[in-house]
Amino acid sequence: MKIENRFMFNFAVCLGLLVVVLGAFGAHALKAILSPYELSVWQTALQYQMFHTPVILGLSFVPTNKYLDKALMCFVSGIIIFSGSLYILAISGIKILGMITPIGGVILIVAWILLFVAANLNKTT
Repeated sequence: MKIENRFMFNFAVCLGLLVVVLGAFGAHALKAILSPYELSVWQTALQYQMFHTPVILGLSFVPTNKYLDKALMCFVSGIIIFSGSLYILAISGIKILGMITPIGGVILIVAWILLFVAANLNKTT
């Protein structure tokens, strides 16, 4: 199998590694210091990162077009904004970060729409 986008492949591998490390960190180190609510916020961040990381990994094997490139960038930025804001919210308690999280969610929705467009672009069947 040929990797079409090595940068995104490597980025997805790093995201996968990071989600495992952050999951273990949350389960062991943070379990004793975070409230149940803060742990649930941490879990939500992990879930969304884990749901979208394999998508980036898989798409790194697909020949690209402009919509796929935009979808990949939205998946990456969506993970960073959505999960990143939740990770920071969980450990810092800075409530205003909760206002940033939905922006990441919207970006992830846009990524899925762009992926649909990319998959159906120039469809001949």
